[in-house]
Amino acid sequence: MGVTQLARKSRVNKTRSRQRKQLLKLLTAQPVIKNVDVEAIKLEFASKKAAAATPVAKMKVTDTPATSAE
Repeated sequence: MGVTQLARKSRVNKTRSRQRKQLLKLLTAQPVIKNVDVEAIKLEFASKKAAAATPVAKMKVTDTPATSAE
């Protein structure tokens, strides 16, 4: 007695296997570790904070056109 295989079932099984392998590959991938200068980042944040603390001149609003579409 011979065994017959369904082509569609075989294709589905191969697809599931391929997807499972791809998912495992994606989940186990590790990001590249970069050398980061922490002190430079701290200085950058400090300079931004100092710039935000300085008072900003307020703009005067004059003659706003009152347009109403009523």
